[in-house]
Amino acid sequence: MIASRIARSTTRMEPQSQGVRIVKTEMVKQQISATRAVTIAFVAMIGSPASAQWTQWGGPDQAFKASASKISSTWPESGPRKIWQRDLGDGYSAILVDEGKLYTMCRADNKEMVVALDAKTGRTVWEYRYDAAPSEIHEHNFGDGPRSTPTISGDRLFAIGVSGIMHCLDKKTGKVHWRHDLWGEFGGNVLNHGYASSPIAYGTMVITLVGGPDASMVAFDQQTGKVVWKNSGYENSYSTPRLFHIDGKDHMVAFMAEQIVGFDPQTGRLMWDVPCKNRWKQNMSMPVFDDDENILFFSSSGVGSRGIRLTPRGDTFKTQQIWSSRKIQLYHVTSVNEGDFVYGSTGSGSPCFMSAINMKTGKIAWRKRGFAMATVLEADKKLIILDEDGQLAIATATPDDLIVHSKVKLLDDVAWTVPTIVGKTMYVRDKKKIMAIDLG
Repeated sequence: MIASRIARSTTRMEPQSQGVRIVKTEMVKQQISATRAVTIAFVAMIGSPASAQWTQWGGPDQAFKASASKISSTWPESGPRKIWQRDLGDGYSAILVDEGKLYTMCRADNKEMVVALDAKTGRTVWEYRYDAAPSEIHEHNFGDGPRSTPTISGDRLFAIGVSGIMHCLDKKTGKVHWRHDLWGEFGGNVLNHGYASSPIAYGTMVITLVGGPDASMVAFDQQTGKVVWKNSGYENSYSTPRLFHIDGKDHMVAFMAEQIVGFDPQTGRLMWDVPCKNRWKQNMSMPVFDDDENILFFSSSGVGSRGIRLTPRGDTFKTQQIWSSRKIQLYHVTSVNEGDFVYGSTGSGSPCFMSAINMKTGKIAWRKRGFAMATVLEADKKLIILDEDGQLAIATATPDDLIVHSKVKLLDDVAWTVPTIVGKTMYVRDKKKIMAIDLG
């Protein structure tokens, strides 16, 4: 067991000369040309302004389920109507939605950027630029833009760039409240594909995965940036921690470089860990939890998938492996669970299969060809599928079958990013641009 530690850290203020720019008048030209792309996209959705916002990786409950309704299942041959399109810098950060604004990250002119856009027009509301070069071991062939998705809590936005620089910004203006260098200050392990974990707001804290010798995970006070707790023992990988409610208590699960772990988000105290290591130390996908039987489903490329039962035992949990299968391998994709089944794209190369997996038994109910490696999201009782070849589809998934209603080639550049839906509008970004799509 790893005891949590209360620690202090220097909070550094970022000078405003680095680059907050508020844009009030310049309108972005709408473009209506059809596009194609190599894409992995995670789709974030909200409804009308009165409905839930999409303020963190995976949306409400981090389950990749949207509260959308009356989305059309059929599209014309050219695909759903494009509302607007504009250029955006390099990067894979997902798109957040809050109070009529979109928030994401990118890289342009050798600077990293956090940007706020008007959701209806794509117009830039504000942008914050800062110097943050990728690490010396960075794999440039996949781009130098940010991978992590920001998080919004109240009037604050928390964003982490490709080199592990974390900022707390004012959501409305982009003003910097505080900043930390996760790799420099805390000795976080440097990743050759760049920092990719998304921060998670919890109470008055924001929790990040760091991977330092005594700072595997760090919780910062949202207002001051001071360290509330940190713990030790694990290197970081590319996944994002997910919050569950187990045995009447909040329980956070994190996929680290060589294991998946459960910890108390209030204190950082470790409650269990299970080894899970591939040769690249790349664990990326999000775990899924079954409340009925306390079974945790998780998957990694090269290792396969497992079902682990978590049984409370005092202040810790006993872990028991229920099943394992190398046939099921979720890579850097999302999945959706309904009842006993998890729906997602299995495989890390070609071919990949859309699959239905019984998370209690590990048995595959069906596998379907027709898509490259893809990310999925549930909306209006339908499955939104976006594969890495840029194909967007809307389908119905059940334990018996996958019925694809409409399918179209949408994007034309590398797009390992989460699109977002507001009402019937889907916001999609690839490696270079962002667009709004009418799904009604």
